[in-house]
Amino acid sequence: MLAALGDRVVGISTIQMGGAQPGLMSAADQAKAASPDCILTVGGGAQQDAGKLLRLYLAAPPHTGGATPESICAASASPAPLVPQICIPNSFAMAELTSVAGMTLSSGVKSGAAHPSLMPTVVLLDRGLMETLPDWVRFGTALRCVEHAVGAATHPNATEAIVEAALIGLGEAKRGIEMMAAGQAGGGGGEVDTYVGGWRAVRALNTSGCYPALGHLIGNMYSARFDVHQGACSGIMCARIVAWQVAGSGSMIGGRIAEALGGTSDEHPAKLISDLAAMCPGVVREHQEAGVDIDALRECVGGWNLDRLNGLTSNTFKDLEDVFGVLTKPLGELCGA
Repeated sequence: MLAALGDRVVGISTIQMGGAQPGLMSAADQAKAASPDCILTVGGGAQQDAGKLLRLYLAAPPHTGGATPESICAASASPAPLVPQICIPNSFAMAELTSVAGMTLSSGVKSGAAHPSLMPTVVLLDRGLMETLPDWVRFGTALRCVEHAVGAATHPNATEAIVEAALIGLGEAKRGIEMMAAGQAGGGGGEVDTYVGGWRAVRALNTSGCYPALGHLIGNMYSARFDVHQGACSGIMCARIVAWQVAGSGSMIGGRIAEALGGTSDEHPAKLISDLAAMCPGVVREHQEAGVDIDALRECVGGWNLDRLNGLTSNTFKDLEDVFGVLTKPLGELCGA
C-alpha cells in the first residue's frame, strides 16, 4: 500500500516491540532528513508511540549529532507545533488515543514523554488488520483494554465521571473479547466492541491525572526489564493487582467492576478477570510462562520506588516485598485477598 503511493512516501521505518531505542533513533534521524509533512503509523502501541516521538523530534531545535532519547524527550517541555499524525492501529493497545508516548531504552528502562499536543490527529480503524494477528497479540492487547478500565476506575484521582466511563468501556471490551474468543466476530462485532470499549477505558485513564494507573506502571517496568509483551503483562498481573486494589475496607468499586464484567456485586472482580484471561487463546497467566525467573523478578521489584507505587493506590504497600507478594500471589487465592 505504501509503495503504491510512490514519491509521496519519503521514508519507511520498522519499530520493534516496546519502542526499542535503536530502531526509534534510526527512524528519528531518517524523519529529520526527510522533513515529512505528516507521520503515518501502522501497527500496535510501539508504532503509534514512536510516531508521537518522531513528531516531537521533528519540532525540536536543530542540534549536532544523531537522535538520542534525551534530545527527543526534552522537546516535550515546550514543543513547537507538531506535524499531523495519521494512525492505523492493528491491535487494541490504544496508544493512538493518548497524549503520552513510551520507548524502551537500551538499558531496559522505560522512558518517554507526555504533552497534550502529542494526541494524534486522525485514527482509522481497519478491523481486517486485527483478524490476521497471532492470538498472543490480538487477545493480549484486548486484555490491555480491561487493564486500562480497571486502572482508571480504581485510581485515587478518579472522579465519578471517570469511573462511569471506564466501567462502560470495561463492559464493552469484555463483550468483544468473549465474541472474538467464541469465533463470533463476523460483521466486526467482536473487534469493534473491544476497540470502542478500549477507547472509552483509555480516555478515562488519560484524564484528570489518572495516568499511569498502578497496573500500567508496573506493566511498563516489567515489560521493559524482561522484554515481555504488554499483553502478557496484563494476563499475568491484572487480576492480581485488581485484587489488591479492591481489598481496601469500605470500597464499593469491587462490586461495580464485577457488575461491569457481567457478574453480581458480591462476586470478586479478580476472579472474573482471571476467568476472562483464561478464555483468551495465546495469553499467558504466569511469570514462568513468559520466561520470567521469579528470583530475577524479586530483584527487579526491589529496585522500584515504593512511594511512586503507593501514590497510585488507596490500599498502600508496606514495603517492596509486599509488592512482590501481590504480583506472585497464586491466582486461586485472589478472592481471599
